[in-house]
Amino acid sequence: MRRTSLRILVAVGLVVAGTLAPVTGASAATVQAGTPYVLVNRNSGKALDVYNLATTDGAAINQYTRNDGAWQQWKFLDSGSGWYRVQSVHSGKVLDLPTTADGVQLVQNADRNDSRQQFRLADSSGGLIRLINRASGKALDVWEWSTADGAKVSQYQDLDGANQQWQLIALGSAAGSFTNPIKRNGPDPWLQHYNGYYYLATTTWNSTITMRRSATLAGLASAADQVIFNLSGRANGCCNMWAPEFHLINGRWYFYYTAGQNVSDYNPTQRLHVLESAGTDPMGPYSFKADLGSEWALDASVLKVGSNLYLMGTYNAGGSYGQSNFIQRLTDPWTLTGSRVRMSSPTLSWERQTGAVNEGPEPLYRNGKVMVVYSASACWGPDYKLGLLTLTGTDPLNPAHWTKSANPVFQRNDANGVFAPGHNGFFKSPDGTEDWIVYHANDSAGGGCDMNRSTRAQKFTWNADGTPNFGTPTRLGVTLTAPSGE
Repeated sequence: MRRTSLRILVAVGLVVAGTLAPVTGASAATVQAGTPYVLVNRNSGKALDVYNLATTDGAAINQYTRNDGAWQQWKFLDSGSGWYRVQSVHSGKVLDLPTTADGVQLVQNADRNDSRQQFRLADSSGGLIRLINRASGKALDVWEWSTADGAKVSQYQDLDGANQQWQLIALGSAAGSFTNPIKRNGPDPWLQHYNGYYYLATTTWNSTITMRRSATLAGLASAADQVIFNLSGRANGCCNMWAPEFHLINGRWYFYYTAGQNVSDYNPTQRLHVLESAGTDPMGPYSFKADLGSEWALDASVLKVGSNLYLMGTYNAGGSYGQSNFIQRLTDPWTLTGSRVRMSSPTLSWERQTGAVNEGPEPLYRNGKVMVVYSASACWGPDYKLGLLTLTGTDPLNPAHWTKSANPVFQRNDANGVFAPGHNGFFKSPDGTEDWIVYHANDSAGGGCDMNRSTRAQKFTWNADGTPNFGTPTRLGVTLTAPSGE
């Protein structure tokens, strides 16, 4: 018997005249097929977790502080007669106890649907459950009653102790809603839904490039940022990464970002750069691919028109043009050709409220219409907002072929406490039926152009003329319906 077990058995009333009283009672708890659950241990308050986000066979399953990431979400697959396999939403693998011995490490493995991978749900008090393994007849157990992150989950004789009791928390309802912000301290967001997950990258203003992912939009708020590339040691672009974007082009992800030689926002060394992924995982691994230009520029994005690719960004156009948006042809995702062309400048009064700025051009497509949504005015004031360009000609490199909307398409809403909404991106709902905008904003009119800006998302619709209707930026904390198909 483990050193801590006798004390626990006395506490739960299972020691009778020096012998163990049997734990009885049929399994009555039920689960819903297809619903993801988080399992929280009664003793530690921590969640069953695929440790270190592993996707490999044999990877350890431990406990960790609850964050509702996909690595803490589990689905129950029916094996018949009241037995289930417990499948990780993160890895697609199922819980597995390699032997029937006490203390064996719980792991994940490919689904074989054998008795080592089958569990029944036994009821405990307070609506909690125990998971009883079919091969061993033993209960999943946080070993030695540990409350530490990373503590081993194993099996032990079914004693109904608190370290063997789990709260089943269905995420069906939670996955159907979310509240903004989806990331605090998340300026310049870029978000994509790919292969069952949302991926989010934001400015770090240091030498690391990070990304987080979640199976639900709500889960991004607590998902861990993972470093996917480190800029330390690069002669140019070593230190202040910002305005990240990643685009899937010809089966690889290309990660575009701005960086310079120090941490000043507008230092003259700011350049555009691009990484290339080794495969189709948005989180890499990545290798450095190219510097994009040798002059000051920010906010890289990629426009596709027909079979042609174009790099967009913002630069100092000189003279009365000020900070303008540019466009330049790409022969491939990392090679520029020809000269960059001024695409739009801050010519309208609402584009010059705080400072004369056009920046952050982002592509938007609908029914053959090619549009670019950009940020205007300056980010250090509350009137940073979004404008719209529409390609009304045939040549993206001809400024006369772009038509600018006379009014902003998204701007501050004092009643909702949203100021300086801008630097946006777009993504589709998981089922492809809805269009969503992701952007950053400040909580007060006094907010600045800094890391206090937070990432928000909301669904948008379309006007009769085919232009986007972004509506009004929503107040923080308001419950919103999650994207369709989560």
